[in-house]
Amino acid sequence: MTRPTPVMRRAMAEAEVGDDGWGEDPTVRRLEEVFADRLGKAAGLFLPSGTMANQVALRTLAGPGRMVVAGRRQHVVMSENGAAGMNGAFQLYTVDDDEGRLDLVAAEEAVAGDVGHSPEVAVIAVENTHMVAGGRAVPAEAMDAVAALGPPVHLDGARLFNAEVALGVPVARLAAAATTVMCSLSKGLGAPVGSVLAGSAELMAEARVERGRLGGGMRQAGILAAAGLVALDQMVDRLAEDHARARRLAEAVAGRFPGAVDPATVDTNIVVFVHRDPHRLVARLAGEGVLADALGRGAVRLVTHLDVDDAGIDRAAGVLAGLPGDA
Repeated sequence: MTRPTPVMRRAMAEAEVGDDGWGEDPTVRRLEEVFADRLGKAAGLFLPSGTMANQVALRTLAGPGRMVVAGRRQHVVMSENGAAGMNGAFQLYTVDDDEGRLDLVAAEEAVAGDVGHSPEVAVIAVENTHMVAGGRAVPAEAMDAVAALGPPVHLDGARLFNAEVALGVPVARLAAAATTVMCSLSKGLGAPVGSVLAGSAELMAEARVERGRLGGGMRQAGILAAAGLVALDQMVDRLAEDHARARRLAEAVAGRFPGAVDPATVDTNIVVFVHRDPHRLVARLAGEGVLADALGRGAVRLVTHLDVDDAGIDRAAGVLAGLPGDA
């Protein structure tokens, strides 16, 4: 929902460009280098979207007849329109991921492959922050525990910078146990388009081939990468404002719907709360100018970002408080 800032628009207009299909766009190369260095990885790869970045990573790490372990509510499982089944010859094996943490016992059982003819686990996927769990930030120690199971780890870090700010831990530490890591430059960072995948130089060379196979080459993409560079430079620290506003929203939700959400569990910029009729509530909120999202049949999501200020939170809280008794 975010819009590029005036600084981003100027950077885009003035960006030096080349053909990224041939690796000749200097602004894209700079973004990939800056991102990889910040994440503590050797190389990066600019992609149009987080979904494509996740799919490229899984295609690169997991081959035919192998298995990817992931949380049952993770983005790669539930929010990519079945892309894993279309784009890869691997098999998904899902485990519980309550509060954004993988069930390590179940994941370890999959890795052990004790059942006859079990496929090899090629990669374990983790999401940080975990969106459906309400933007919960996953600490580095939890990532270490996943990596200790043995297979390579792919970190879907679409909102990893939110985790950095919430936990006070650098993204490089949060991604240290991951073989590959993806972050979105849009969402809270405010760039209009794009995500970056990072890992070893060898893996990123393979990932570049997979990106091409999925049609992800973007030619003079420096126009987009320029906004990403501004996002990394100027938009990370301000995420703390989004987090504080999300907690205020959570308090407003808890005041109107007691027990629907515990504001103390709102780590970052996402408020997910239970409701008996999410779609009806979302429609009512929209009628009052408050945009929300239904997560299935039992939950509603509210998200804060750089285009939501304190006045907007005050207004949303007022709308929530004024909802009729049957809301």
